[in-house]
Amino acid sequence: MLKLLKNFTKKDWLIVAISLLLIIFQVWLDLKLPDYMSEITKLVQTEGSQMSDVLKQGGYMLACAFGSLIAAIVVGYLTSLLSASFTLHVRKKLFENVENFGMQEIKKFSTSSLITRTTNDITNVQMLISMGLQLLIKSPITAVWAVIKILNKNWQWSALTGIAVLVLMSCISLLVALVLPRFKKVQKMIDNINELTRENLTGIRVVRAFNAEGYQEDKFEVGNTELTNTQMFNQRAMSAMSPVIYLVMNTLTLSIYFVGSRLIDSASMMDKLPLFADMVVFSSYAMQVIMSFLMLSMIFIMYPRAQVSAQRIAEVLDTKPSIKDGKVNSDETDKKGEIEFKNVSFKYPDGDDYVLKNISFTAHQGETVAIIGSTGSGKTTMINLIPRFYDVTSGNLLIDGVDVKDIANSDLRKIIGFVPQKGVLFSGTIESNIKYGNPEMSDEQMIEAAQIAQATEFIESKPEKYKEPIAQGGTNVSGGQKQRLSIARAIAIDPEILVFDDSFSALDFKTDSILRTELSKKTKNKTVVIVAQRINTILNADQIIVLEDGKIVGKGTHEELIKNNETYKQIALSQLSEEELNLNKGGNEHE
Repeated sequence: MLKLLKNFTKKDWLIVAISLLLIIFQVWLDLKLPDYMSEITKLVQTEGSQMSDVLKQGGYMLACAFGSLIAAIVVGYLTSLLSASFTLHVRKKLFENVENFGMQEIKKFSTSSLITRTTNDITNVQMLISMGLQLLIKSPITAVWAVIKILNKNWQWSALTGIAVLVLMSCISLLVALVLPRFKKVQKMIDNINELTRENLTGIRVVRAFNAEGYQEDKFEVGNTELTNTQMFNQRAMSAMSPVIYLVMNTLTLSIYFVGSRLIDSASMMDKLPLFADMVVFSSYAMQVIMSFLMLSMIFIMYPRAQVSAQRIAEVLDTKPSIKDGKVNSDETDKKGEIEFKNVSFKYPDGDDYVLKNISFTAHQGETVAIIGSTGSGKTTMINLIPRFYDVTSGNLLIDGVDVKDIANSDLRKIIGFVPQKGVLFSGTIESNIKYGNPEMSDEQMIEAAQIAQATEFIESKPEKYKEPIAQGGTNVSGGQKQRLSIARAIAIDPEILVFDDSFSALDFKTDSILRTELSKKTKNKTVVIVAQRINTILNADQIIVLEDGKIVGKGTHEELIKNNETYKQIALSQLSEEELNLNKGGNEHE
């Protein structure tokens, strides 16, 4: 929890200081009330006392109560302001830190857990600050002040109060020891519920297609029941604290009056009135002590859960991205659009086997390099290294003659237009999605990109055209339309390098052909890297890389590979006939 305090700004600390002063003032006013009550008791029972004196003391009591009310209102406002400001800064910092995470860190925490930490966990800490801060300051001050006031009154009453405090502390300690481990489990269970819900909503079409609603409901029921049972235990344990506190409080009051009545009964006539006044005052102060511990108990209810949440937030904030930002500016390089793999090998951080082994090739400016291979051969992994979603395990990957580890991430990704295998769109409009890489680009540049991506036909058919709303995840457009908008987004930033990860798979053959023709006109001076399953898509590539089990087993043009590489030939023949591939009947003899 203390780690998060470094996120307090100077303004926040100023609010804490003002709140502290106001709380001390409020406690002083609250503790003055028993003194005035004692004076009124003496005046009422003293012969010759004036009504004006009673009213005067009563006026002081009203002034103290009103002052305490005003102080409480101001402190409540300030602590709410403090918690809101704190939450704003922490949530912003948490989001920014996650934005800088590499894929390794994202997988470590999981998406559902990061969402819980950004929402539910921060809310738990906010509740502690807004409600608990004033209780945490007020309760010990009140307790200490009240104890000092009653220490010299009567040892029997003091002993009773001490016993009551010990009973309360024992009960609170026992309850905290019982529920604290379960609070840690609760947050992980909430992560699991979020994961199950997210998985169900993402795959809702598959769930319905296979009539698997019952299976998903049973799966959710297990996690939901486990979470409910754990929370029920925590709530029952905490709810037991309230009756214990009130039992101790009322028992203490009765004990004080019982002992006081015995003392008054045995005292002389002259001592009876002071003893009665002392008993009234002591009872009030004793209640202040008990109320202080009642406030502390509320802290003990909120703090364990907030502490667990704070640890989870700090865990994310303390995690340093594995992808360290370089310092070389892309403008400082002489080469433009050149990609070079030098004996690159790669394995995932949590994997034992290498996914890529000794990959070496160079893509020069203006060339189109295609990567093809069977499923699981490492194609997508290879191109994910280019925009540095992962760092190579060994070897070197150079962009424009500079190791990607030395290039500033923001600069590296400015010169790369990346189109993922699965088209991703964001909530907004068609325009905001195409201009995603550069919101300041002109409309002409946006329209040109859409034309090259063959997206203008369906865009123009929309009622609002480029202002047409796009739902989160692009659920209101088809797969092909989503892919074309993703391609337009990459083209629109006019990068040096275009990377397509099987980005034409959802397009029909006619659209695919036209798009590639238009793309070749636009990308004469750009380096294009294409991962493809269709042979038609890569027939005219300047260089084709054939991958198998993470190794390069072929490299060359289509004509060279169809004659000399059996792996490539088998892939080609699985899609096209020998006539389409211009293979004669004696083609096998050429090998």
